[in-house]
Amino acid sequence: MTELPLRKLQALFGDKLQENVRMANYTTTRVGGPASGMISVHTADEMRHTVKILWELDVPFRILGSGSNLLVSDSGYVGVMVHNRCHNVRIDTKGDQPVIFAESGANLGAVSRQASLRGVSGFEWANSIPGTVGGAVYGNAGAHCSDISKCMIVAQVITKAEGEQSLDSEEMGFRYRSSKFKRNGEEIVILNASFSGTKVEKEITQRLLEELTQKRRQTQPVGPSFGSTFKNPKGDYAGRLLEAAGMKGVTSGHASISTVHANFILNDGEATAQDYYRLIRLAQKTVKEQFDVSLTLEIELLGEFEDD
Repeated sequence: MTELPLRKLQALFGDKLQENVRMANYTTTRVGGPASGMISVHTADEMRHTVKILWELDVPFRILGSGSNLLVSDSGYVGVMVHNRCHNVRIDTKGDQPVIFAESGANLGAVSRQASLRGVSGFEWANSIPGTVGGAVYGNAGAHCSDISKCMIVAQVITKAEGEQSLDSEEMGFRYRSSKFKRNGEEIVILNASFSGTKVEKEITQRLLEELTQKRRQTQPVGPSFGSTFKNPKGDYAGRLLEAAGMKGVTSGHASISTVHANFILNDGEATAQDYYRLIRLAQKTVKEQFDVSLTLEIELLGEFEDD
């Protein structure tokens, strides 16, 4: 933790910089050790200012949204978490095609519900994803046979190499659960994104939203988790493979693979990040041995983990 220029960061950010922040308080799994520092940002200008300084000082950092797609090791992260609290959402219904604008820290479910309340359809699928707009754009999140690539118009981003720019769906290089930035490991900060919608009667979109919400309740477990742990292999489902491999209910410490949906790993309240990691590796090993399929993580690992 002493490897970072914390004194210089304290001078630049003052009380905005918190030190040794326990990440278990900020992840949907409720696990994770301390980050060296955390800076919360509430506006796009604050985000621009913060990441510019961190890049200039060569300080490692990660943008933290809802913490749903991140497994931070128990030993923590030697770097700064930039907590994205930029939540603004606007729904423009004046033109022939409605436009949904959302800052990158906005919760996907909240965006979906706001659009539905305005009689804008096309974003109902996002209500089932426990993440933020920024993470969804970065990873081309999707559910219910749709994803970000099908509705995104443009994203405003900052990259270390190219600075601030506007990128459309093609320029983001979307593929299944990825963008070119995620695949290449490039440093990028997403400020906001705009999405296309369709005008419908409010009752129609709200009925669809409720149907998808009910489907989620019936097929997905309740409790601290990432949501989906693994990407679906081409032509198959990770959950089906894991269930067929006998992984439902398998535990490691205080983490367990759900008996409702095998692509979910749950925390009983006392799990560690290492418990999660062991289950992830066991699941991958078992499916590979039984079906010769390599399961790829939908989530990201941060920090040091131990392989048994």
